[in-house]
Amino acid sequence: MTTDSIPVETADARPGTAQKERKDSPRGKRSRQLFRHPGAGRQHHAGPVAYILLGIASLFSLFPLYWTMVAASSDNTRVTQSPPPFLPGPHLLENLGKAWQDAALGKAMLNSMIVAGVIALSTVLFATLAGFAFAKLRFKGRNVLLMLVIGTMLVPPQLGVVPLFMLMTELGWGQRLPAVIFPTLVSAVGVFFMRQYLTEALPDELVEAGRVDGAHSLRIFWSIVLPIARPPMAVLFMITFVHAWNDFFWPFIVLDMTNPTVPVALTQLSAGYVRDQSLIMAGALLGTLPLLAMFIIFGRQIVGGIMQGAVKG
Repeated sequence: MTTDSIPVETADARPGTAQKERKDSPRGKRSRQLFRHPGAGRQHHAGPVAYILLGIASLFSLFPLYWTMVAASSDNTRVTQSPPPFLPGPHLLENLGKAWQDAALGKAMLNSMIVAGVIALSTVLFATLAGFAFAKLRFKGRNVLLMLVIGTMLVPPQLGVVPLFMLMTELGWGQRLPAVIFPTLVSAVGVFFMRQYLTEALPDELVEAGRVDGAHSLRIFWSIVLPIARPPMAVLFMITFVHAWNDFFWPFIVLDMTNPTVPVALTQLSAGYVRDQSLIMAGALLGTLPLLAMFIIFGRQIVGGIMQGAVKG
């Protein structure tokens, strides 16, 4: 066999050249077009139907607040008539002042602000710590402890009212705010929520890099976990604050009318043989205003944090 019959590999016969030719071939172009998303690179704009549906949903969401304002600005006779009024009346400031005085809402709002603020902050802190431990730390019994935490969500809170009330009495916290705060310093829902988020959003490489640099667990939590967990922490804070502010069952049992929260204080407005519906609605409107103010002030940061966490890869 002569050397002329041996095929000589040229520079064009490199492996990359054949792959490039396959990509440039009509078959390769067709396969790329098949796997390309039809909406890739396009900006999608909402149509008129979407705006109409959003407007209807907004009206349904705002109607209870509007009706509360209408009822609070009317008198009891006008509220109870049929059909009910749909336009505000002239007694709004009068009813607000009377509800504020009759229910002692000044002290009640201060108590609710303390209770809801402490519970929300402690829940966010402890739930983030526990979520980080369950998501990224390796220790014996981790799965068993996580199942126990989730299992507490299946127990109705009403079952623990009697022993919890006895414990608060033994501690000397009866009719005091610590009796409302300490039993709810952390929630199983918050722990599970933060654990699920950190499992996906916190890469193991970042934790290992912190270990290599000599950082302990608290240092990793402060420098690495907290910046990543900021979006769900904001959401958890808002949800916990609203829940603690509106909680009625346990504060009604452990507190009295001399040291109430807002939901407990509003029961004073419904006492008596004849209930003044306009006065009750005025008190409800006063109790809702702090929540609305908080959402107006921090709503953009919360929504921005949610969007940042949603698009972060």
